[in-house]
Amino acid sequence: MNDTQTLPGLDALTPTLCDLLEISPPAICDAAPLKAVTAAARAGFGGLPLERVLIYAPDALGRCFIERHAGFFESTRKLASQIALVRAPFPPKTPVCFASMFTGTTPERHGIMAPVRPVLKCDTFFDALVRAGKRVAMVAVEGSSCDLIFRERAMAYYAERYDAEVTSRTLALLAADAADVVVAYHQEYDDLLHKTTPGGPEALAAAARHARTYGEFAAAAAFAWRRFNHAVIFAPDHGAHFDPDTGKGSHGNDHPFDREVLHFYRFVKRTP
Repeated sequence: MNDTQTLPGLDALTPTLCDLLEISPPAICDAAPLKAVTAAARAGFGGLPLERVLIYAPDALGRCFIERHAGFFESTRKLASQIALVRAPFPPKTPVCFASMFTGTTPERHGIMAPVRPVLKCDTFFDALVRAGKRVAMVAVEGSSCDLIFRERAMAYYAERYDAEVTSRTLALLAADAADVVVAYHQEYDDLLHKTTPGGPEALAAAARHARTYGEFAAAAAFAWRRFNHAVIFAPDHGAHFDPDTGKGSHGNDHPFDREVLHFYRFVKRTP
């Protein structure tokens, strides 16, 4: 396994997708695209640009957890065209991570350096999409980081009661081709690991549901977006660990359990 400090950052998601969508990245972006991912996409699309994207962002599913419970994620791996191992920023807390993921830069530059949820005033992936004329939808659990920190953009926001409602809304948006780029955020696994443990039965059941949701989204996109080159990305924000002091799950440490993350990129070529 690569040393965590040598890995590309979570912030590589934004420049990678901007490259494939053929749009200018956010002004603040200083991360580089993931070359293996962009090469795989271009090969799959025959050199044509990416046209539709669904980013599924389940909270707290790190590389160590996914590899330890590989059976849950076997279908996730099979669906992926390319898998990227990336490093969450420090501290690996949800708003810090998603701010980096969707700005293409570090916490020091985008300004969220702790578990707080201000509306970002810097340029983001979503601003870049809007400038390029893309229709964007954020579907997230009400009051979550994804629901709050990217507000005040000319995009559609759907603040839902919980994960099931996020799933239903996302499927409806796909079926209607109502957006070019959709972000869908789920939080059940993260909620349960904090209440119990990362490997407890309730948390494991939630993780399995997240894996199944990715498959559901991939199938729905394959039908709804069959005439578009599209991507469905499984993109968690950070991992988690067991805290012996509390007997529950936590995250925020500078450790592979918390900072190493796998992103699964599925690319599907349009049909005539």
